[in-house]
Amino acid sequence: MTTRPEPTQPPNSRSSARREQPTPRTGTPEQAADFGVVGNERLTALAGAVVLVLSVIELITIAALTNLIAMHIIVGALLAGPVAVKMASTGWRFVRYYTRSPAYRRKGPPRLILRVLAPLLVVSTVGVIVSGIALAITGPAPQILIVTHVISFLVWTVTLVIHVTVYLPKVPRLITDDWGRRRAAAPEVKGRNWRLSGNLLGLAIGALAGVLLLPTIPAWRGAENGTKFLIVAVITALIGAAVTRLNIRTGS
Repeated sequence: MTTRPEPTQPPNSRSSARREQPTPRTGTPEQAADFGVVGNERLTALAGAVVLVLSVIELITIAALTNLIAMHIIVGALLAGPVAVKMASTGWRFVRYYTRSPAYRRKGPPRLILRVLAPLLVVSTVGVIVSGIALAITGPAPQILIVTHVISFLVWTVTLVIHVTVYLPKVPRLITDDWGRRRAAAPEVKGRNWRLSGNLLGLAIGALAGVLLLPTIPAWRGAENGTKFLIVAVITALIGAAVTRLNIRTGS
């Protein structure tokens, strides 16, 4: 009776198989592209968190502009850098999705309501920051700049609150995936330090703008408080946020 020889296994085949298992750092090109999407999402979340904190401070100063005009101008200038970072990251996702990048197509588009509001949010954000910096430089005289700033502020507040309503629940997880206790369990995505550096650079640019605007502050001493505009903006924003949450819950 003859025995059938057992199939031989190439040496180191198991270790080779282990080496060939895709990992976040050495995966297939498709997986590497997907991790690029995750990295973009984490960058956007970190920039968004910075923008949110500064925006809340800026809104608080509006209720007491007479006493907090210096802080209002400095924080407004400081916002410019992080906003630029966030717009760059979301703009990259937009371009990659609509140029049919497979990884970004797999991720899918934002919710319909966010896609509809995105142009308003972008235009109003740019409008409120640019007109604010222009007003700091020129002083309170140009009426057209004041009107532009107020209208941009109202639209910006409403669209920002709706935007935050949708994305805020995801932000802590995305940030802690890079920096918190969840990091060990989350996919390891290259570029963590670059994402932090990009946000720090944005803050540094905004801080520089704030320093350059310091000499303009005396022209705005005694500015009228913007409480009435703040109340209108917040009430409208809360209504918009409530409608958005209802829209999400009903799945429409």
